[in-house]
Amino acid sequence: MINKELLDILACPKCKGELTLTAEKDGLVCDKCKLLYEIRDDIPVMLIDEARKID
Repeated sequence: MINKELLDILACPKCKGELTLTAEKDGLVCDKCKLLYEIRDDIPVMLIDEARKID
């Protein structure tokens, strides 16, 4: 699971906006950009090209 302190300092690499943890705790969501950054092996993948668009 992702550390709360790390979550507090992470920002969306595209817009620098706030990220929120998904309910399943398997990704970080930027509501402004509508992007989901997956968490793999407890490491957030913060690459814009690897982010998934969400509705």
